[in-house]
Amino acid sequence: MGDRPMILPQDPFNTALVANVHPPDWRNPQPRGRYNLVVIGAGTAGLVTAAGAAGLGARVALVERHLMGGDCLNVGCVPSKAIIRSSRAIGDLRAAAALGVRVPDGVEVDFAAVMERMRRLRARISVNDAAATFRDVKGVDVFLGAGRFAAADTIEVGDATLRFKKAVIATGARAAEPPIEGLAAAGFLTNETVFELTRRPRSLAVIGAGPIGCEMAQTFQRLGTQVVLLDMGEHILAREDADAAAIVQQAFVRDGVRLELGVRIESVRVDGGEKVITIARAGREEEIRAEEILIGVGRAANVEGLDLDAVGVRYSRAGVEVGDDLRTSNPRVFAAGDVCMRYKFTHMADAAARIVIQNALFFGRRKLSALHVPWCTYTDPEIAHVGLYPHQAAERGIEIDTFTRPFAEVDRAIAEGDEDGFARIHVKRGGDQIVGATIVARHAGDMISEITLAMVGKIGLGAIAGVIHPYPTQAEAIRQLGDAYNRTRLTPLVKALFSRYLAWVR
Repeated sequence: MGDRPMILPQDPFNTALVANVHPPDWRNPQPRGRYNLVVIGAGTAGLVTAAGAAGLGARVALVERHLMGGDCLNVGCVPSKAIIRSSRAIGDLRAAAALGVRVPDGVEVDFAAVMERMRRLRARISVNDAAATFRDVKGVDVFLGAGRFAAADTIEVGDATLRFKKAVIATGARAAEPPIEGLAAAGFLTNETVFELTRRPRSLAVIGAGPIGCEMAQTFQRLGTQVVLLDMGEHILAREDADAAAIVQQAFVRDGVRLELGVRIESVRVDGGEKVITIARAGREEEIRAEEILIGVGRAANVEGLDLDAVGVRYSRAGVEVGDDLRTSNPRVFAAGDVCMRYKFTHMADAAARIVIQNALFFGRRKLSALHVPWCTYTDPEIAHVGLYPHQAAERGIEIDTFTRPFAEVDRAIAEGDEDGFARIHVKRGGDQIVGATIVARHAGDMISEITLAMVGKIGLGAIAGVIHPYPTQAEAIRQLGDAYNRTRLTPLVKALFSRYLAWVR
């Protein structure tokens, strides 16, 4: 970190944030003998592991070298959703005329106020992850400083030596820097620095059309920055259902985001006050100019400085290697969260922490592969997904039937003007077992949990048809998919038998 402040700008809100998650006057406690669990990293995985284990009576030490709360609180979920909320208000105002509402003087964006609101809310939420909260309320020994493995059963933090029965690596990941000629010299933003902005960039080139890139591209475009989104793929959000991604892509075009897809980035240079990106497409080169560049092309695991070799923990550039039980190659050391897992989501880090607590402390046999993993990309509209995509089902030899309900046929969506999108559920052929689902809608992330619950509880799609949903709601689309499945059970033979019976009883 050097002399750079822990987080910028240095205003009252960030001062309050740092006072919670890395207090300048913090004094590490004296180690208390042998710990049941020593956790390195106080992001979501580390916090949940430490708090959960301590709540069950374990003696726990938690080590953090930077900011407690990790990416999610400081440079991820919390700040991004705060500014996304502001951008959605802008989108609503611009669409108000279609609802019969006139905004006579247009929409004016106060970018500084948007970012200040984000910092204020982040500081408020940070109390939950504060060092003092974990010490005084959770009963965890919090050590601020860089931790490293020193021996088979010890971790060193500064002058302190922490002895452990079990240890957990939860050091997370950081934004990956793509190997683009001239990029480092030109300078760029990542999710770790973009929320430090106080002045709106005139123009922004976003490299990477994955979830982070797409969320920030649409958000900054709505906040008044001219955005160009670049990606090697032929469409945005390549991992998602192609029909769902196409709907979001159309929304981007309406918002004015310039899409440069199917391109290769050759180099970056600085020309005056602009950064010039040279791209190649179909053998031809073009130049794109922007005031700032935002990188959103993946994550790199934080494995440096831990001395993992000292305790025989295998790792690679992809992160710490773990088994399905989240145990590393050292049976006394576990890992959880972005440092070791494919799905780098806050809610997955939380779920993995719960597995670690059971497996490390209570001889549990819980497996990561047994989890049903939902996720959501917070564009407008959102895309939420759980389970298998059709191509994944085919790879596993699972035959499926797919049911889709367009929101253009759902009363509440029509009334609210949210007709772009659909709910789609895949079931195993021959029955109603749900194997996967995708929703693209304004609040898809809030709706997907009903389907995830059904999968966890082994509730079939046909049973969902019998669940009364309030009318009118957009979630009614899920019940309608249950109706659609049940109609497939009414074969011509069954219908003929019903007709004969009803004619007989008339």
